[in-house]
Amino acid sequence: MSVPDYMQCAEDHQTLLVVVQPVGIVPEESFFKIYKRISTVSQINVRDSQRILYIRYRHHYPPENNEWGDFQTHRKVVGLITITDCSSAKDWPQTFEKFHLQKEIYGSTLYDSRLFVFGLQGEIAEQPRTDVAFYPSYDECENVEKRIEDFIESLFIVLESKRLDRATDKSGDKIPLLCVPFEKKDFVGLDTDSRHYKKRCQGRMRKHVGDLCLQAGMLQDSLVHYHMAVELLRSVNDFLWLGAALEGLCSASVIYHYPGGTGGKVGARRAQGSSLPAEAGNRHRPGALTSNGINADTSTEIGRAKNCLSPEDIIDKYKEAISYYSKYKNAGVIELEACVKAVRVLAIQKRSMEASEFLQNAVYINLRQLSEEEKIQRYSILSELYERIGFHRKSAFFKRVAAMQCVAPSITEPGWRACYKLLLETLPGYSLSLDPKDFSKGTHRGWAAVQMRLLHELVYASRRMGNPALSVRHLSFLLQTMLDFLSDQGMIFLKNKIKLQIYFLWNLEDTLSQFPLKPGYIATFIVYIKVKLDFSCQENLLQDLNDDGISVSGLPLSSPFRQVIKPRVENKPINPPETTKVGDFSHVKTLEAILNFKYSGGPGHVDGYYRNLSLGLHVDVEPSVFFTRVSTLPATSTRQCHLLLDVFNSTEHELTVSAKNNEDLVLHAGECQRMAIQVDKFNFESYPDSPGERAQFTNPKQLEEERQQLHLCSLTIIYPSLKREGEASIEGVLNQLVLEHLQLAPLQWDVSVEGKLCDCDVVADCTVGDTVKLEVKLTNWSKRSVGPFSLTVIPYQDYQNGVHNYDLEDGITFVGSNTLYIDTVKPTENSVCIGALLFLYTGDFYLNIQFHEDNSSRELPLSWFCLPSVHIRAAQPVIQTKM
Repeated sequence: MSVPDYMQCAEDHQTLLVVVQPVGIVPEESFFKIYKRISTVSQINVRDSQRILYIRYRHHYPPENNEWGDFQTHRKVVGLITITDCSSAKDWPQTFEKFHLQKEIYGSTLYDSRLFVFGLQGEIAEQPRTDVAFYPSYDECENVEKRIEDFIESLFIVLESKRLDRATDKSGDKIPLLCVPFEKKDFVGLDTDSRHYKKRCQGRMRKHVGDLCLQAGMLQDSLVHYHMAVELLRSVNDFLWLGAALEGLCSASVIYHYPGGTGGKVGARRAQGSSLPAEAGNRHRPGALTSNGINADTSTEIGRAKNCLSPEDIIDKYKEAISYYSKYKNAGVIELEACVKAVRVLAIQKRSMEASEFLQNAVYINLRQLSEEEKIQRYSILSELYERIGFHRKSAFFKRVAAMQCVAPSITEPGWRACYKLLLETLPGYSLSLDPKDFSKGTHRGWAAVQMRLLHELVYASRRMGNPALSVRHLSFLLQTMLDFLSDQGMIFLKNKIKLQIYFLWNLEDTLSQFPLKPGYIATFIVYIKVKLDFSCQENLLQDLNDDGISVSGLPLSSPFRQVIKPRVENKPINPPETTKVGDFSHVKTLEAILNFKYSGGPGHVDGYYRNLSLGLHVDVEPSVFFTRVSTLPATSTRQCHLLLDVFNSTEHELTVSAKNNEDLVLHAGECQRMAIQVDKFNFESYPDSPGERAQFTNPKQLEEERQQLHLCSLTIIYPSLKREGEASIEGVLNQLVLEHLQLAPLQWDVSVEGKLCDCDVVADCTVGDTVKLEVKLTNWSKRSVGPFSLTVIPYQDYQNGVHNYDLEDGITFVGSNTLYIDTVKPTENSVCIGALLFLYTGDFYLNIQFHEDNSSRELPLSWFCLPSVHIRAAQPVIQTKM
C-alpha cells in the first residue's frame, strides 16, 4: 500500500467503503452533483435491528490499497457505484460493458454494485433491474437517496453473512491464513500442521472477525474478538497483525468513549456509545436500548465496559501498535495513518505534548517517492493537525513548507497564487499582522528574523503571480515595521535582492588627451561594460526542499524532520535546458541603457552651446557559473571554517574557477562540482553602522575594506579557449544559515600550553616528568557580562580507530585540581585561569575541556563554548652526561 489517507480517524474502522466513479465521459460538475447527494447517505438504521451501518464514500481509491482489505476490512472496497451518460439505445451495450470492466478492478472484494444511467429513456430504461437505475437527466432523479439506502442494505446482508460464517466455530476445519500482499511469498513451504502456524491462523481470523463485527454495528462483540486476537497473536510474536489487533481494540474503544467522532466534523455522527459507565443514563446507545428507550440489559453495558480500554490505555495501545508497524518498511502507510488517528484522539483528550510526539513520528516515516501534489497534501494536513493541538507556530511552519512546495521546480506550472494564499495563512502562527497599527514602538511579538523571511517570501510570491503593486506594498511594510531589526545580516539579506547591476567604464585621461579634436581627425575611446549579477540561482522562491532544508531563496527552512543529508553526485552533467521554465539554469537577462554625450567646441563652446547625442545600448547578460548550493563545515581552527560551494558551469566552454589560497577547479561545459574555500570567521558586531561609529575610521577606504569582509572572497573565472577572465562574487549566496556559521562566537577562547597557543592542529611539545603549564583565556565580546564558569580538563589518548582511552591515571597527574575556574567577565574584558599537569610516560595526548552544567551556562548557546582541541606530545628527557 503506497497512498496514505491523511483524513483517517479511528471511527473509520466501523465504516463500509464504497467507491463512486464515472464511466465514460461524464461532465465533472454533473458527477459531483450526484456524488454529493450519494454521500449524504452516510449512515442508516438496519431494518429489524438496532444496529447502525456507517458508509465511507470515495470517488478515487487506488486498487493496490484494496489488497490490504483482509488486514483491515475498512480498507476493502465492498460497494461500487458508477455514474454514466447514455442518451442512445445503441450505446447501451457498450456502456454496460464498461460497467462490468469497472467492477473487475475491485471484483475480488465487492459485495454489490450499482450503475446510475442518466439520459437514456425508452424500452431499456423501463425494464425493472436491481443493479441499474435509469434517470432522464441529472436534475430529474428524485429517488437517488432511496436507491442508495436499498444498496446499503444489500451490503449489510452480505456483511452479516460473512460475519456469521467466519465467527462460527471451525475447530475441526483448517482456518485459512490471512495475509497482506508482501507476506505471501514468506509463507510458501511452511508446516501448516504446526501448533505455531495454527495459532497464527486463529489469531488473524479472530482479528478479522472483530473487524466484521465492528462494521456490522456489534461493538461489544468486536471488543471481545480483538482481545482474544491480541492474546493469540502475542503468543506467536505475529507483530504486524498484533499491531492491527491492538489498533482495532483502540478504534472500538474510541467509538465507545467518543460517540461524536474524532474527525473534527461536529454533528457528523450519531451518538452510539457512552464515554463512561457513570454517564450511561445520559447517552443513547443503539443496541443497548429497547424501542421505548429503556435500557433492557445492563449486562451489555457491564460487558462492554469490561472489555473497553480506558482513554489512557487507548494511547498506550496505539503506541504499542505503532511500534510493531515500524518493524515493517512495507507498513509505512499503516503506521502513518495510525499516528494520525492517535493524534485526533489526543486532541480531544487535550494532551497536546503527547500528540506532538505522534506527529513527529509521522513526519519521520519514509514512504515512496511522493509527487509534488502529495507533498503539498501531506504538509497541509500536518499543519492542520498541529493547529488542532494548539501548536500554532509549528502549524505555520508546515503550511509554509506546503506553500513552497506549490512552486517546486518539478511542477510544470508553479502555483504562485496558491503559494501566496498559503503564506498569508501562516501569518497568525508567526504572530505577524499586516496592519501597521499592531506594531507599537518598544514591543514586538514573535521572531523578527522569521517574520522578515516570511514578508520577503510574500514580496516575491506576489511579484511572481503578476501583482507588482501588492509586492511593493509588502516590501514597504517590511521596511516600515522591521527596520529596527535590520542588523548587518538583515541589510545583507535585502541587498541580495539587487539581482543585476551594469557599469560603463572608460579611461578619462586617455580620452581627454585626444582633445581638442583637430579638423579631419577621429577621437576614439573604449567603453568597458562590467556587469554585476546574482550567481546564486535564486530566481525561484524555492529550488527544492532538500534533506538539509535549505531553500534557494537563501534562508534555511530549519526543517526539524530532516537531519540526514542525501548523498550527492558531485560530477553530474546537466543537459542544456530547452525551455526557460522555473528551475532552469538558463538565466539570460536583457538590459537596455542610454549613453548621453555632450560635445562642444570653437565659438559655440565659448558662448555655452553644445550638442547632445544619445546612444542606445542593448546588453544580454548570462552568468557563466551558478552557485546551486552553499553550506559550511568547521575547520581545524575555531576561528576559521570551510565554505562549500556547488559550482555549475552554464556555458558551452571549459572554464577554471580559482580562489585565493585554493586549488583551481576545472569545470567542463554543463558540469557541477563542489569547491571548498577556507575562510576566516568574523564578528558582525565589530563593524560600524551608525555615523558616530564610522567617524572612528580614518577614511572611507578603510571603512569599505572592513565592510568587504562580509563578502569574504570572490572567485576568478578563466576561459582558456577564449583567453578571457572574469569575476564571480559569492555575496548573493551568503544566506542566513551560512552567515551564522561564519560569525565568530562572542566568547573567544585561547588555550596555551607552556605559552604556545593550541589552535589549527598545533602540537605542543613537553618533557616527561616536567610540569606543564596550561592556560585558558576567555575574551568576552558580547554585550553582557558572563560567568562565573568552571571547566574540567579531561585527558585522553586517541588510538586513531574510533577508540579513545580515558583511563590515564597512571600516565597523567594534575598539579592541583583538574577543574579550572573563571570569574565573571565583563564586556570587552578577558579573564585567565591557570592549571598544571605532569606526564609520566611518552606519547600523544589530547585534552578535552568541558563545562559544568550550571544555571549561568544554560542560558547561553552551546556554540559560544567552542574551545580548540589541545594536542600535547610528551617526549623522554634528554640525558646529559658529564665527562
